[in-house]
Amino acid sequence: MTETADIAIVGAGAAGLAFAWAVAKPGLRVVVLEAGDFVDQSSAPSLSAKWELALQSTYNANPNVRRGPADYPVEDSESVIRPAIFNAVGGSTIRWGAHFPRFRPSDFRKKSLDHIGSDWPVSYAELEPFYDLNDQMMGVSGLAGDPGNPPRAERPCPPLPLCVGTEKLAAGFDRLGWHWWPSDAAILSRARAGREACNNCGPCGVGCPRHARASADIAYLDAARSKGVELRAGATVTGLDIEANGRDVMGLQYVDAEGRKSLSCDEVVLAGNALGNARLLAGMLDHPLFGRGLMLHPTAIVTGIFEDNLKTWQGPFASALVCQEFYENDASRGFVGGLQLQALRGQGPLTTALGGYGVRVPWGKSHAQTFDARFGRSLSLTVTCDDLPEDANQIALHDTKRDRFGLPVPRMIYRVGENSRKMLAFGIERATEVLRAAGAEQIAVNPLTRNAGFHLMGTARMGSDESCGVTDQFGRVFGLTNLSIIDASTFVTAAAVNPTPTLQALALRAATAMRNKYIPEKAVS
Repeated sequence: MTETADIAIVGAGAAGLAFAWAVAKPGLRVVVLEAGDFVDQSSAPSLSAKWELALQSTYNANPNVRRGPADYPVEDSESVIRPAIFNAVGGSTIRWGAHFPRFRPSDFRKKSLDHIGSDWPVSYAELEPFYDLNDQMMGVSGLAGDPGNPPRAERPCPPLPLCVGTEKLAAGFDRLGWHWWPSDAAILSRARAGREACNNCGPCGVGCPRHARASADIAYLDAARSKGVELRAGATVTGLDIEANGRDVMGLQYVDAEGRKSLSCDEVVLAGNALGNARLLAGMLDHPLFGRGLMLHPTAIVTGIFEDNLKTWQGPFASALVCQEFYENDASRGFVGGLQLQALRGQGPLTTALGGYGVRVPWGKSHAQTFDARFGRSLSLTVTCDDLPEDANQIALHDTKRDRFGLPVPRMIYRVGENSRKMLAFGIERATEVLRAAGAEQIAVNPLTRNAGFHLMGTARMGSDESCGVTDQFGRVFGLTNLSIIDASTFVTAAAVNPTPTLQALALRAATAMRNKYIPEKAVS
């Protein structure tokens, strides 16, 4: 017997759960299907001395290394950057650093301002109320008044405090006269609504037992369920059912612990990232732009080694401060677009011993001495590039390889473009300069972080019409009456900051539009 639903959402990550909460209304049956399972963060690996082993295995960002029961293989031999995704209720926010910046208004107008890419069919002003709403739901700590960004309301919590090491880094920026600001972070600096404040333990990437660090499940799941949303974990969607006219999606097929099942629905919403979407839409979506224009935020990491032990392993590793001095386009630099410098604190003992962010600790007689000179004494800056949407960079499907459900294996095809290479070189020079100004005695450079495929953007870009986009401004797929994509696949440009706040704001906006379609006389509360 086929079940029925009004709206089926594929993926319970940052976008999927935000969308589910915002679209839900009494009398509307909303079902979310997630291939992964629940993660009990109250017993996260960070409570164990073996938490760094979890980072290398069960919490490894690369599904080809992790190989969990919910993971599917990704063919990445044609990409210089490896995939970094996590299948679970909460998605990749289960193992993220919770750095939470917004796009700037200029990021939505790259064609008009910088003559590159395309303009988005949605503006910052249209997204702003949804950014604000999402800040409240996620529980963001930050400081209003940044002159480099649009004015915004006070965040739910004050900014996370700087430590001795990041204070040194801030002083380095001050000496150079470069603008910096405390990071917005989806991490509570004070207790709020049943969540404890951050205790600066450090291992954010393996879950937060205090729930200080937000993840989509912590922020949205209970709120969505209270509105009647149904979540089915361990349910892998294996295909969509299309009407003979080729325009209407009738429902979907999925597999759970009980076997194969069908779900008939009025609307299907995909929130499974560019890789997952490509698997499901194989042979169904024949659009020349679909799968193309993959953007990954190519990232360099520059690390400074300091004489004093600053205990830089303390505190959230990715949420301290940022510098956007070089964010906006400046043609005199020799490339188009801009970059962000983001502070990274030091790592744990095992990761430090294995080389950390690219600071080699040789094995042999000098290992212990070198380790002692590194651990707690390093601070890093990421160089995050505003990647261009180039057609050569894409998600394709393998001709013969299939996963255990019979779905084609996605191919991640990516090389760093010339513009991004120039931007990385410029950013490495600037990061080196500020670390020296902060007092670093040695500098180590990782020119390209290979395991940094955590921002999968593009491949189903938004557009004003079918000639320039795969979806419209609400993520609705052109040519299909009731299929939407609401993850970062729809991004038109990459900006130079993490995409999660923007993809969630887009999801909330799209959900509002869909909810008003069903019950137009009632607006979002």
